[in-house]
Amino acid sequence: MQILAGVISGAKPSTVEYLVVAGGGGGGVGGGGAGGYRNSTGTETSGRNSSTETPLAVAEGTTYTVTVGAGGAATSGGGSPTLGSNSVFGSITSLGGGGGGQIDPELGRDGGCGGGSRNIVAGGAGTAAQGFGGGNGGGVNNAGGGGGGVGVAGVNASAGAGGAGGNGLSSSITGSAVTRGGGSGGAGSSTDGAGGTGGGQAGDSNTPGTVNSGGGGPGGYNNVQQAGGSGVVIIRYADSFEAAAATTGSPTITVTGGYRIYRWTGSGSITI
Repeated sequence: MQILAGVISGAKPSTVEYLVVAGGGGGGVGGGGAGGYRNSTGTETSGRNSSTETPLAVAEGTTYTVTVGAGGAATSGGGSPTLGSNSVFGSITSLGGGGGGQIDPELGRDGGCGGGSRNIVAGGAGTAAQGFGGGNGGGVNNAGGGGGGVGVAGVNASAGAGGAGGNGLSSSITGSAVTRGGGSGGAGSSTDGAGGTGGGQAGDSNTPGTVNSGGGGPGGYNNVQQAGGSGVVIIRYADSFEAAAATTGSPTITVTGGYRIYRWTGSGSITI
């Protein structure tokens, strides 16, 4: 075995670190919840229901599937709140965000992060180790609760005022800090809820959740409801190991800060 320019010839990693973010839920009157968020690159004492995870064991010559979840479609009047799609890396799955409640049904849906509800109804639940629940709807003029974020729950609506979306979390897996997984604000007759950091949008903003952030779609009251943002899958391992044998799905590949980093914005695979 030779060492060439810091790379151990023929050596492959036995574990990889990952960030897997699912697609955000679509907005109703309640804000869409962010896509579920699983991250092994450091301990987190808050966010994702206070979960920590370890790197994933991998084997040389094995191909691992990568699925990047799409954001959930916006929910029109009378339609069922729309979930975002799951994102997957190997055995790691993050669940799509819950859609925001609409006229019927008014409940925000459960998901990686829960969607905000409409009227006096409890918000959708988040998933342990992935994200938080959405806010409750408000009884006056049926305001929408904020969608849950991966860092904190969505805020309840109040008299005519939509609740704010929950904030996301920051990860430096690519070498630069980026916040993802924000829930979007619910819509209200007097005031709209603010969007959560990390791809969430304000209620009634006519702007979908940010692509590749897993941000929820904003609720609509005076304006049209919007879709959630798509997710992302990122992995890395020490650059002393050789590059992957093969990839599909056109990931962005960078070598920086002592790591080989692979970032997918669409589905594909990697062969170690």
